[in-house]
Amino acid sequence: MSSFNVSAYSIRQPVPSIVLFIVLCFLGWMSYNNLPITRFPNIDVPLIQVRVVQAGAAPAELESQIAKRVEDAVASITGVKRVISNLTDGQSSTVVEFRLEVNTDRALNDVKDAIAKIRTDLPRGIEEPIIERLDIENQPIMTVAVAASSMTLEQLSWFVDDTVKRELQGLRGIGRISRNGGVLREIRVALDPNRLMALGITAGDVNRQLRATNVDLAGGRGDIGGQQQSIRTLAGAQSVDELAATKIVLAGGREVRLSDLGTVTDLYEEPKSFTRLNGETPTVAFQVFRSKGASDVRVAALARAKIDELRAANPAIAFTEIDNSVNYTAGNHTSAMTMLMEGALLTVIVVFLFLRDFRATIISAVALPLSIIPTFWVMDMLGFSMNLVSLLAVILVTGILVDDAIVEIENIVRHMKMGKSPYKASMEAADEIGLAVIAISLTIVAVFAPVSFMGGIAGQYFKQFGLVVAIAVLFSLLVARLVTPMLAAYFLRPHAHREPKDGLMMRAYLRFLSGTIRFRYLTLLAGIGIFALSIWAVRFLPTGFIPFPDEARFVISMELPPGSNLDDTRESSADPTRWAPSRCAARR
Repeated sequence: MSSFNVSAYSIRQPVPSIVLFIVLCFLGWMSYNNLPITRFPNIDVPLIQVRVVQAGAAPAELESQIAKRVEDAVASITGVKRVISNLTDGQSSTVVEFRLEVNTDRALNDVKDAIAKIRTDLPRGIEEPIIERLDIENQPIMTVAVAASSMTLEQLSWFVDDTVKRELQGLRGIGRISRNGGVLREIRVALDPNRLMALGITAGDVNRQLRATNVDLAGGRGDIGGQQQSIRTLAGAQSVDELAATKIVLAGGREVRLSDLGTVTDLYEEPKSFTRLNGETPTVAFQVFRSKGASDVRVAALARAKIDELRAANPAIAFTEIDNSVNYTAGNHTSAMTMLMEGALLTVIVVFLFLRDFRATIISAVALPLSIIPTFWVMDMLGFSMNLVSLLAVILVTGILVDDAIVEIENIVRHMKMGKSPYKASMEAADEIGLAVIAISLTIVAVFAPVSFMGGIAGQYFKQFGLVVAIAVLFSLLVARLVTPMLAAYFLRPHAHREPKDGLMMRAYLRFLSGTIRFRYLTLLAGIGIFALSIWAVRFLPTGFIPFPDEARFVISMELPPGSNLDDTRESSADPTRWAPSRCAARR
């Protein structure tokens, strides 16, 4: 017996192999139900954004006073690949791109430290810099419009912020809720110039004192009851009345209330965007984003259930789901699973047509579920998801998984035709081709596994593809060496062999094969010519990273001339059929 013949052990001791695959299939089935369903694989691109707001500052001022200093501070960080700044009125946004091998959390901390070192060099009138990671794949999974004829736009905005957001953000898997349209709350302090002049204080002095006093700060740590506790100093006003009662220090040490210098009112800032649904106003929309690693389908189901509860509790408010990417993602998953079943069925049919033995076909077909189901367990352990790439790998590998089993079972049947019993034929046949079967599987692994180690963003996308194929093939090898010979030894039945006559397809194939051997040089030239023609034709194929999907929807984007206001935008978008009459007519 060869040292590679682990099949002999499985045939003599079938119980360990049976128990092993029962456990693997159980774990795989549990993992299949636990795997998140997403559109694309989760990728980690280290992008850090630094946003600095300075009200009223022109882009030229922001470039020299903020953007240039931020760029110089982050450029020296180890691993930085590119720094890009974008300037608009009152806001500077700098995106720091790191090399892919840099850990995103470490990059975020490095940028925070770099900005902290230059904080005193930035203008005093800026808001605190916002430093956050950018997730290029974090797209909303659903968008919902909220409308109510009995509520104003302000009331509808507060309802979404105070009620809808709080209810949805408490659900597992939801990353954040983003509101579109509506208005933002603004506490407006209107100072009286006459009062300021009479008291000898300027608006800038009031602004600086409010910024300095109306803030919550860390206060270090202290021993309380024998335990160390964090201490915070809370000075932020909790209401308009508290803010109006804030003490403003005048020259000479005197103090006055903020309300003595003007009026403090709870209003909303000037709208910069709006939402319209079927011409209805007021309307506010919100988008649901999943957290990293969560399932699109499960998060959408939880969000819809919670929205149904809000709809029942607020019958006067209409919730309308106007867009989602979940249906497309779920459809991809369903289609992939259907194709997997169809491919498995066709594979079994083809195997039966060639083996012409029902028992041998069943033994070969067992390799499919015993290879695919445990693969889901390893995917779960590696943090993979059921996405476009991993499902493509599962579908692609379907036909490969039975190869080893077919080679094993065909050789066993050949030995049985020599008059051997199924038990003896399984022992000798498995030992005879053990090395060949291992070589076949490892060759396939050697082809697909390196795909997982590609560089760049494409490498992160196809990491799951290569590993899923390799894992499934290794499980198929395990099945071929442990399960297939064992099943053949106990379930195949010896029978009198009658060599079947060659069918029509076999006779045609043998005639064609005979011709290619007779004219071997012509056959070789034809093969080289076809190969060269194929290489030449590749240049005419369209190229791209990911095919553009057909989601059965379209988006109309309009860009108005510079200087247009919100009313101009509202008027221009009132009738979108003017911008795409042919598509709108086709949709109707």
